[in-house]
Amino acid sequence: MASTTTESDQEYNRAKIWQIGFFALNNTATNLYMFILTFVTYYATGIAGLAVVAVSTVLTAMRIFDGITDPIVGFIVDKTESNFGKFRPFMIIGNVILAGSILIMYNVTHLLPQSFQLIFFIVMYAIYIIGYTLQTTVTKAAQTVLTNDPKQRPLYSVFDASYNALIFTGGQVFVASYLIAKYGDFTMALFTELNTYAIIFAGICTILAVIGISGKDRKEYYGLAEKTVNTRFRDYWPILKKNRPLQMLITATTVDKLAFMLIRYSVVAVMIFGILMGDYGLSGSISLITIAPTLIITFIVVAYARKLGMRSAFMGSTWIALFSLIGLIGLFLIMNDPTTISGGIGIPIVIFTVLYTMAISFGGIPSSLVNPMIADVSDYETSKTGRYIPGMLGTLFSFIDKLVTSLAPAIVGLGVAIIGFGSEFPTVTDELTTPLFVMTLILAFGLPAVMLVISLTAMKFYKLDDKKMKEIQRSIAEVKMKENKDDDNSQVM
Repeated sequence: MASTTTESDQEYNRAKIWQIGFFALNNTATNLYMFILTFVTYYATGIAGLAVVAVSTVLTAMRIFDGITDPIVGFIVDKTESNFGKFRPFMIIGNVILAGSILIMYNVTHLLPQSFQLIFFIVMYAIYIIGYTLQTTVTKAAQTVLTNDPKQRPLYSVFDASYNALIFTGGQVFVASYLIAKYGDFTMALFTELNTYAIIFAGICTILAVIGISGKDRKEYYGLAEKTVNTRFRDYWPILKKNRPLQMLITATTVDKLAFMLIRYSVVAVMIFGILMGDYGLSGSISLITIAPTLIITFIVVAYARKLGMRSAFMGSTWIALFSLIGLIGLFLIMNDPTTISGGIGIPIVIFTVLYTMAISFGGIPSSLVNPMIADVSDYETSKTGRYIPGMLGTLFSFIDKLVTSLAPAIVGLGVAIIGFGSEFPTVTDELTTPLFVMTLILAFGLPAVMLVISLTAMKFYKLDDKKMKEIQRSIAEVKMKENKDDDNSQVM
């Protein structure tokens, strides 16, 4: 009996619930900065006085720069070993850079001579991206040391989804209902207060996340420890080429994410709610309605994932989201006048709300599961090649993810240009025409549905189910046990 317990302990590195909950705050910290930066254009154009086109170009270029920095930082993380661990230094340094860059960007740019403002803004934003990449890389990479128990890894998604709901929904309410009411517009005082809260809370989240991972950020949890195979930067391509689960996960998750970026895209929301349904204000009410169901669905799916595996939960959620999108297309097609859907409480608006909520809620599950699933892919790579490279694998995913999801604005722009909106986007004042009706259904529900079919097809070839992951953890544990026995024998000799 004693030997069985020892083998189990060797096979699984389990975490306490509070460790998982605390470490999930690392993603919360960076999401706080992501949230406040959604309003940076108002500062750059309204206070600093930069041109709209210039700012838009900078933000697009910075997204490309963000993707480029990912693989570099991932490689550095994998090569790092210090007395303070592999991951914690990057969490702390990244958060300090984030705080410093935001403070300097917002408090200096508008005070400089106009000829220097744009280049200074670009430099500070680039420094912000570096800090953001340093800290977010750890979110994916450290999943491997946090826990390797297939029953525990999905728990991360519960905490992460809950924290994100508070940030993005609660934060929007805070800005719209409190700060705008207090200051009247996006003034310097508003940004000072908003950024101060974000920096303080992000700092607290980072400290708690460091505490959460501190007991796990040790060499014995890094893959095969001393037997880990050395990896070079040029190995990125061979790794991607030979790691089939990574290829399939990247394909499935990125197209899934792109699908729901289209649905949530501001112009598409105007087309759905403002033009088809004739009540743009309804979009805010529907968004609030989806919060509670989204969290409840996340809890249910994670419980399912703990029992039957994350691959099964991923595919099941995607199927439900796909059928919901098809149902939404059918609803609009059978309505003679789609504006009647929003015409008071009735069967049409109830059906729309249910289908829309199910599409958004279940469609967001893959993004919630992707971080612990990347840890599964990393363990697969370790068992197959002996390499422990969670940083490289996580940032390789992020790099491709950012390239693919950056297509959303171009897809929407091309779509509306085809129906005659070449110089400006549709607004709530535009009349509903047949081309606009058809293109709205295509962008909002049709293309996303096609993308979910691609996602499901890719996941069919993703073989890391719960049974396979148990085999992988067992094989890694056996190598470690053999290494420990060899070390003991050498000491006896």
